[in-house]
Amino acid sequence: MKKSLSFFLALLFVLFMTVSPSRAESADTIPEPTLSPNADKYDAEHPENLAPDQLYALSAILVAADTGEVIFEKDPDTIRYPASMTKILTVLLGIIMVDDVYQYVTVSETAVAVPSDSSTMHLHAGEEIRFIDVLYGTMLVSGNDGANVIAETVSGSIPAFVDLMNSTALMYGCENTHFANPHGYHDDNHFSTARDISIICRQAMQNDLFREIASALSWSIPKTNKQRARTITTKSEYMLAGSEESPNKYYYPSAIGIKTGSHSKSGYCFAGAAEKDGVRLVSVVMFTGKRARWADTIKMMDYGFSQYVSVTPVDLYNMNPITIETNNYSTSDTNRGKILLTCQLQDLNTVSPRIVATNAEVKKMAANLKNIVMFQYTRDFSAPVEAGETVGTMTYFPSRGDPVVYLLTASRSVARRENVPKTLEEIINETYSDPNPLPPFSFDLLMIFLTPVLIIGALLFFVIFLRKRKHAHRMKTPKPSHRYVK
Repeated sequence: MKKSLSFFLALLFVLFMTVSPSRAESADTIPEPTLSPNADKYDAEHPENLAPDQLYALSAILVAADTGEVIFEKDPDTIRYPASMTKILTVLLGIIMVDDVYQYVTVSETAVAVPSDSSTMHLHAGEEIRFIDVLYGTMLVSGNDGANVIAETVSGSIPAFVDLMNSTALMYGCENTHFANPHGYHDDNHFSTARDISIICRQAMQNDLFREIASALSWSIPKTNKQRARTITTKSEYMLAGSEESPNKYYYPSAIGIKTGSHSKSGYCFAGAAEKDGVRLVSVVMFTGKRARWADTIKMMDYGFSQYVSVTPVDLYNMNPITIETNNYSTSDTNRGKILLTCQLQDLNTVSPRIVATNAEVKKMAANLKNIVMFQYTRDFSAPVEAGETVGTMTYFPSRGDPVVYLLTASRSVARRENVPKTLEEIINETYSDPNPLPPFSFDLLMIFLTPVLIIGALLFFVIFLRKRKHAHRMKTPKPSHRYVK
């Protein structure tokens, strides 16, 4: 009885090992790296203090997705094995090189001829399947057979596709990379670096369809001529799956992908991407632990978001807003005619461009905003000014796209001093707005007309007075006598 039970249990174990899902390598054959004994304890409350020896990964890098600027690194140029991170370039080339990703392709015998311990999407020779399903399967379940189908669809053969991969990587600037296959199964001549993988990731994440695939948690594959309909799920779910209410330990709300990799020679790897408030980051960890790849990635992402911020031109303006000084303001104005100008988009339906920079760079740009925007004022700064009145514009010229205009408006009203003489412009405006063709009668107007008359009259009176006085003086003067003295 005991012998029969032992035989039955052994048979169950064999059957379990036979039907268990295939994978690149058995987990217990992959070494788990440890932290340096001299490393300081990582403080999650202060991610900006991250040090290289606080990562499990032997090689790591974090870059700005838009610019490629290196934010953090740890031995990023050492040659290592990329494992299934290879599929990032494979899928990207499949998207770029195939016009119709919804076309049907036929799986060949060579495509499914992969090592028995490979991770696969369980394709069958002769199976007719949509190319888009192969792209998703290659990324989400890391299907080596799917990678081969992509290679043959794009280039006609796997070797020709590998040549395309190497030439593309070199064109992107990957100087320490060489691929021997499209899927990443171990080959001594198949290698890369953390820096080169980050370069490929940046290129891939610029593609809309690739970003959709990289961030997907699952994908439904319809029925084919060989298999029934099925749903596949991602291997990167630890960072992608979950929510703020019920997160798993390594759930990261800002994560947007992208690809795992592992085998006994590469250790556990992960190429990740995250986006937060307009800041987009790409990270790569190579030869780290099964769970440590998530922890390492989160540490670097938090560090990156602590170093980089995304701001709009309005944000920069608000760091150093403009205050104007009006003239002719009311003597009762407690702020002495000073007005703070607020800034907002001219077209509220327009999405404001964002500027990604370090904290120090943002402060510098805010202090020298005139170097990156153009200010123009649409009126003088003479009171009165109404709250919300537009007094000027701020125009930002992004590196790509059309200029964006922002309005500068008065934050408060300023009344005019009562005894301020009218300006010429005001007089003209009042004159043309008055329906009466004749100017309104007033004492001031009377004086304008009478003053010249009075002056002329006074002058005439003075002249007449002088003439009469002279004449009178002549009349009073006695005439000299004409007597002769003998």
